[in-house]
Amino acid sequence: MTWQLSELHTLLSEHEGWQVEANEQTLIIRNEDNIEAFLAIAGEQILVEVLLFAQHQVKDVAALNEEILRTHKLFPLSTIGINEIDHTSYYVAFGSLSSQSKAESVVIEVATLFRNVEAFIELYQDHLQEIA
Repeated sequence: MTWQLSELHTLLSEHEGWQVEANEQTLIIRNEDNIEAFLAIAGEQILVEVLLFAQHQVKDVAALNEEILRTHKLFPLSTIGINEIDHTSYYVAFGSLSSQSKAESVVIEVATLFRNVEAFIELYQDHLQEIA
C-alpha cells in the first residue's frame, strides 16, 4: 500500500500530543513542545522535515558544518541539510522512508525526528549567535 496524505493525517492525528493539519500537499505536525514537522509524499518517499535555525544565526558556518559532518551519525533516522526558503538558508533536520512503509514505521520516523531535533539544537547551540 502506498500512503496518501489523507491516510497519514488520520494515522498521525491518533498520536497523543501531536496536532496535525493539512496544508496543500503537506502535513504540519506539532508536538507538545510546539516543534513543527512538515511531511510530504514525494514519489516513492515520505519526507519529514523540521527547521532548526537560519544560517545567518550561525557564528562560523564552516565550523558548524564540520561538527555536523562529524556528529550527525549519532542520531538515528535523521540527518541535517540546508534548504532555502524565501531567499533565506535554513539548517533542517529530516528523515525519509518508503511511501509503502508500515504505519508503525511512519510514526517512529516522526517521533524520532522530534527527539533528534531537541538533541541537535542542544549539541549545536554553541555555534549560534545570541538572539537579542
